[in-house]
Amino acid sequence: MSIKGKAYIGGVFEHPTREAIGYSTAQLHAECAKGALEDAGLSKDDIDGYFCAGDAPGFGAMSMADYMGLKLRHMDSTETGGSSYILHVGHAAEAIAAGKCSVALVTLAGRPRTMRLGVPPGRGGGGPPGGGGGGGGVSDVPEAGFENIYGGSTHNTYGMCAARHMHDYGTTSEQLAWIKVAASHHAQWNEHAMLREVVTVEDVLNSPMIATPLHRMDCCVISDGGGAVIVVSPEVAKSLNRPKVKIIGAGEAPKGPRGGNDLDLTYSGAVWSGPAAFSEAGVTPKDMKYASIYDSFTITVLMQLEDLGFCKKGDGGKFVADGNLISGVGKLPFNTDGGGLCNNHPTNRGGITKVIEAVRQLRGEAHPKVQVPNCDLAIAHGTGGSLGTRHGAATVIMERES
Repeated sequence: MSIKGKAYIGGVFEHPTREAIGYSTAQLHAECAKGALEDAGLSKDDIDGYFCAGDAPGFGAMSMADYMGLKLRHMDSTETGGSSYILHVGHAAEAIAAGKCSVALVTLAGRPRTMRLGVPPGRGGGGPPGGGGGGGGVSDVPEAGFENIYGGSTHNTYGMCAARHMHDYGTTSEQLAWIKVAASHHAQWNEHAMLREVVTVEDVLNSPMIATPLHRMDCCVISDGGGAVIVVSPEVAKSLNRPKVKIIGAGEAPKGPRGGNDLDLTYSGAVWSGPAAFSEAGVTPKDMKYASIYDSFTITVLMQLEDLGFCKKGDGGKFVADGNLISGVGKLPFNTDGGGLCNNHPTNRGGITKVIEAVRQLRGEAHPKVQVPNCDLAIAHGTGGSLGTRHGAATVIMERES
C-alpha cells in the first residue's frame, strides 16, 4: 500500500523554550500539541491517533493520551531514537491510509538541559543523555556485555565514523566545518536559536577537540523543549485554512553491526530508507528544493547526504564545502532554522524539528532571509541511535500542493 497523497501535514509547532525551568515533560508535550492544533485550526477532540516515542513519560502513548484527555482509535510508540518522529509521520500516513485514524498527533518533548543543571523536574524528565537512544538501563541493552567494556560514548563513536570517512575518502575537517558554518548562517535569523553567531571554518577548527577528529563546533547543542506535528486525511486537509503539504513518500530502516559481522562505519541506514521514500514519491534527490538533515554532528550530515543520493559515496566533503548548503548561496539549502548544530536538539532528539522546518519551507513560512524560492519539494531525514553502532533511519518526502 502506498501512502503517496493519502495524508497531509495539517499543523506544526516548535516549542520556543530551550531551557524549560518549571516545566514537566508531560507539560511540554501538551503545550507542543496545543501549538500544532492551533496552527492547524483543530481542537484536541479532533485527534483520534497519537504517536510518540521513548521521551514520552510514564507509559508513553497511554500515559500521554490520558494526560491530554485524548480519545483515540489508534496509537503508536515505536522507538528509533531521534529519528522516531520522522518515522512516525510515515506511520501516521499509513494509519490514515488504512482508515485507522483521520487526525494524528505526533509529539516530542524533554528537559535534558535543565536536568544536567540539577534543576528538579516538575513531573517526569527528559530523554537519556546519549545521542537519541531508547529507554531502559544501560546494562539492560543486548549489546552491553559485549561493547561497554571498550568505553564507547556518543562522541567517540561518531568520531570513529568521521575518522574512517577521512581515511577511506580523504574527507577533511575543513569540509566538515562548512556544515556548521552553513547552520550558523541560518541560525542568525532564528530568534529562538541557542547559537545565533555566524562562525567561520577557522572558528570550527579552533574550537576544542572533543573526539578526534570532531571539534566542539562539530557537535549539536543540548536543549530542552519539543515540537509537534499534526497529520491529517485528505478530507480533513481540504477543510483547513492552511497551505497544503502532502506526504508523498516515506522509508525506514535499521542498521547495526550484527555482532560485528557487518561493521562498516562509512554508511548509514539512509542507503535503504532514502531509496524507498524516493521510489514511493516518484522523485529523485535532484528534484529536492530543500533538505532537513539530522545533524547531531557534522559527520552525520555528510554521510546522510551521500547515502540519500545527493552525491556519490566519498564525495560528501566536496558537496558540503564552500557554502553549498547555505540558503541563497548553495545548491541544496539545509536546516534553515539552524538545525541541531545551532538552533535546537530537544531532549537529545532532533527528528521532529526536521519535519517542522521542512513544512515551514513548503508553506513559504520560513524566515525571509532563508526562505527557498518556489520551494515545492522537500525531504526530512533522520538517524536515531548511534551512527557508529546501531541506529534507525527514517525519511519523509513532502510536496506543496498548489
